[in-house]
Amino acid sequence: MIRVGLIGYGLAGAVFHEPLIRASGGLELTAVLTSREHPLRVGSAEELFARADLVVVASPNDSHFALAKAALEHGKHVVVDKPFTVAVEQADALLALARDAERMLTVFHNRRWAADFLTLREVLPRIGEPFLVEAHWDRFRPEVRQRWREQPGLGAGLLADLGPHMIDEMLQLFGTPQAVSADILAQRFGASVDDYFDLTFEYGAMRVCLRASSLVSEPRPRFAVHGSGGSFVKHGIDPQEEQLKAGMDPRDSRFGIEERRGTLTLPDGSIEHVPSERGRYLDFYKRVVAAIDEGGPTPVDPHDARDGLALIALARRTAALGQRLPVPAASLREG
Repeated sequence: MIRVGLIGYGLAGAVFHEPLIRASGGLELTAVLTSREHPLRVGSAEELFARADLVVVASPNDSHFALAKAALEHGKHVVVDKPFTVAVEQADALLALARDAERMLTVFHNRRWAADFLTLREVLPRIGEPFLVEAHWDRFRPEVRQRWREQPGLGAGLLADLGPHMIDEMLQLFGTPQAVSADILAQRFGASVDDYFDLTFEYGAMRVCLRASSLVSEPRPRFAVHGSGGSFVKHGIDPQEEQLKAGMDPRDSRFGIEERRGTLTLPDGSIEHVPSERGRYLDFYKRVVAAIDEGGPTPVDPHDARDGLALIALARRTAALGQRLPVPAASLREG
């Protein structure tokens, strides 16, 4: 049994990581470092390291690097919630440290196992050559909240929150883009960090558009993909987060099931309603166990997360300059 220490018990730690850890099999939660009440609460990182083989970092974004670094230096395997770090240089340092320590390091890009994304992966070959790919993640939160995600600081803002997921999805499907342009804004009254972004990735004649807003009360399609063989449009977002918030056990037969279907429109005008694949967030931790116990591949290669950070940094630069910028060949691995 792999002993797990969880650092941070906010939304990420309490809603996502603890239930998935407990349900995965092969893992035992033995320590939680938090200011909140918890039966496994410990008073320091050192005490947590002493009780854990695997450390899960689910604390505020700007603390990811220091905590992951300390865990690796103590010889622990490490899972880091997204974003991996707040700077590419920090990610590079963790990658080198994990390699030298021969420890597993991975990043919680759980959206790879979301119902909507799994459905898109399944239907994509039927669309032929894609020319326009649109992904949206909309919310209606007109009031700025007093929480670290919406206050000035490293790792705050909507792009740091949702961007890693959305970019990782596109890197998984299409690899590294050739160029990037971006519009990143704080739109809400009183907002001091970005709450809107519109990123465009160029792949030859194909355009991938990633958009998110905090001021959309009628959400746009989660995915809309248009190609030579037809169009696929999917509304609605994966249900697993809401199910976890409601206390549903990830092993429940209903967990991850999304009733809403996508629509595949073929060139002849015929329409097919496509059932959603079942979401499988639990697969992430099952693969963590296999990686540690059997030496299998990590569920998410941390180099992928590092490449996503590089694209976020480039997007911020393009938005500041108001220019389209090429993706430097040396900054990311080949897709």
